[in-house]
Amino acid sequence: MSTITQAYQQAKECYASIGVDTDKAMEKLKHIAVSLHCWQGDDVSGFENDSALSGGIQATGNYPGKARNADELRADLDKAVSLIPGPLRLNLHSIYAETGGRKIERNELQPEHFSAWIDWAKQKHMGLDFNPSFFSHPKASDGFTLSHIDQGIRNYWIEHGIASRKIAEAMGRALDNTCITNFWVPDGYKDIPADRLAPRMRLKDSLDKIFAVDIDQSCNRDAVECKLFGIGSESYVVGSHEFYMGYAMANKKLLCLDAGHFHPTEVISDKISSALIWVDEILLHVSRGVRWDSDHVVTLSDELRAIAEEIVRGDFVDRVHIGLDFFDASINRIAAWVIGTRNMYKALLMAVLEPSGKLREFENAGDFTSRLVFLEELKSMPFAAVWDYFCEQQGVPVGTKWLDEVKAYEKSVLAVRK
Repeated sequence: MSTITQAYQQAKECYASIGVDTDKAMEKLKHIAVSLHCWQGDDVSGFENDSALSGGIQATGNYPGKARNADELRADLDKAVSLIPGPLRLNLHSIYAETGGRKIERNELQPEHFSAWIDWAKQKHMGLDFNPSFFSHPKASDGFTLSHIDQGIRNYWIEHGIASRKIAEAMGRALDNTCITNFWVPDGYKDIPADRLAPRMRLKDSLDKIFAVDIDQSCNRDAVECKLFGIGSESYVVGSHEFYMGYAMANKKLLCLDAGHFHPTEVISDKISSALIWVDEILLHVSRGVRWDSDHVVTLSDELRAIAEEIVRGDFVDRVHIGLDFFDASINRIAAWVIGTRNMYKALLMAVLEPSGKLREFENAGDFTSRLVFLEELKSMPFAAVWDYFCEQQGVPVGTKWLDEVKAYEKSVLAVRK
């Protein structure tokens, strides 16, 4: 018996003493998918052009080895996926279309421009998620897209939204796996506007026109994402939380909650149960803001644990779609994927290892002393032994051994990219 198995057997007995079956917990974790975001691999550049990022998006750092094309990005993803336990999905933006070197406007994109991604996902037995890209484009240079005062520019972005949903529908059908398409627009003002209502009415009208096009719901589901502020839209964002909460409720859409899109004193873990009273499903963009929406690599923080706990304690696994959204160009990009995604799964494992039924019993009986005792005791339970065993069972490196593979890949592959 290996030392990892021995440690797991001891941990199993320890958790059993508080009423937790670790085998069942790990089996549950095997069915919780996390959507890996492609844009960590190339700093949200995409393959459309070499223009600078805009729309409040900023990737800092110049670590060598950035993916320069789709083949390199898929190779980097292959390496990352091989080091992460759990059932992964891949989240794509429309700027990652492969057009064979031809200039294709975003409102003219077709499913064929993502056929290589679909083939890759089939080989990996992974689902795909999608996003229209309302940023880093000449028609978004003044900070407005779907709420633009110019009808012609609005129409362009409406057509892009419609095209994106059709692409997502084709992805879902080809993979027999429902695609989640998320709509985030950066529209807003740097300074205080004189009219807050008109842009929001234009945004509503644009979204209504996009979603009026019939799409097979078994192939694609739509989500709308709110934001408090961004770079260049510090004073006013058209798509606020209240706007999209209302829109999602009224139009049966998923509400996307991004961990970096609220006031620094707010947390999305506290919003999950409230939102799910009013909407059927939600999408999460799990990120880490440091003083602002800075999309740092996800660490195993109290908030990450709280997000996972809310999903599991509320029995929301089938109603919450977990996606990641961070991009750090200051460290090895593959390592960033692995760190953040493994931490998401660590938090989920901690959550499924809770005796949630017992905790609710204490709470409902007014025994808050016992509730606090168990919650605190859980913090020193041998979680790491269960995690190591889970990784071994899933065929991925245990502990920091995965870093050796990333370093070797960096030396042989990333270092030769110029």
